[in-house]
Amino acid sequence: MKKILFFVSVILVFLISCQEITYNIINGETQGTTYHIIYNKDKMMKQEVDSVLNIIDLSVSNYNPMAILYKVNENVDVDIDKHFITVFKKAIEISKASDGLFDITVGPLVNLYGFGNQQKSDVNDTIIDSLLQYVGYDKVKIQGLKVIKDNPNIIIDMNALAQGYTVDYVADFFERQGVKNYFVEIGGEVIVNGQNEFGDGWRIGIEKPIENTDNVDRQIQLIIQIKNEKKAIATSGNYRKFYIEKGVKFTHTINPGTGYPTRDSLVSVSILADDCMTADGYATACLVSGFEKAKKIVNANDGLEAFFIYFDWKGNYQFYYTQGFKKYIVE
Repeated sequence: MKKILFFVSVILVFLISCQEITYNIINGETQGTTYHIIYNKDKMMKQEVDSVLNIIDLSVSNYNPMAILYKVNENVDVDIDKHFITVFKKAIEISKASDGLFDITVGPLVNLYGFGNQQKSDVNDTIIDSLLQYVGYDKVKIQGLKVIKDNPNIIIDMNALAQGYTVDYVADFFERQGVKNYFVEIGGEVIVNGQNEFGDGWRIGIEKPIENTDNVDRQIQLIIQIKNEKKAIATSGNYRKFYIEKGVKFTHTINPGTGYPTRDSLVSVSILADDCMTADGYATACLVSGFEKAKKIVNANDGLEAFFIYFDWKGNYQFYYTQGFKKYIVE
């Protein structure tokens, strides 16, 4: 269910600020997407960062044959690591908070629709019903260093959490190196701390939900600014990753209860939280849940702030945001 749906608008250059603190910029590729990192340390650390990214890729990637998760899905007898356990526990937490509408065992359905690591298959009620027996977060558990599945056909998909967790892990790495000011973005998921090289807050743009499947004509809906505070933001939406077949729109956000893509007025969810894995997971959970239930999920969980974009009955964009989110909006 993973998505690349959050567009970061930030104009920053490589320079020394008036406080004579050196900021470096690192760009690269990881987990099938790109990353963009800015940090205040007089040392280029791309090699170290790439090593950190590789550690997570070898744990919770759905696509890397060497990854622990890939082997678990292939029913290989493998020990899981601390990263896998951390992401798994967060997944169960969010599943319970969303009454099961967030579910990492949705993998068979994601693959069925062609949004996973397999080719799209024919979709009909019979096939969906046959796959639903393998879906349910209560059908997998951890015992010691092993994943126990009720059925070997269960496929775990951690895409809705993995990039958020990776962002957090990179931020933790910088903090261990004594870095106080940083901006870490991977696949649109972001965490920031401190301030930028101009002494201002980090500015992050949230994209307008314009339907297209490429990277052109992206526009910004609003900009938030975060200064001298460690905060993460992640956005999920149904306007980027989809296809239309026989006049029907199929999005990547699958309801694990029905087996069909979610259809709701809610088209974009941005979640602010103290860590990016939480923001990432709850953004997906809210999008799957739909507008009314998403508001309840956010209001029931302390530490979450939200910005929703949805259609009204006339087909016009409307906006909903919590008061805690509103204070970060600058444009």
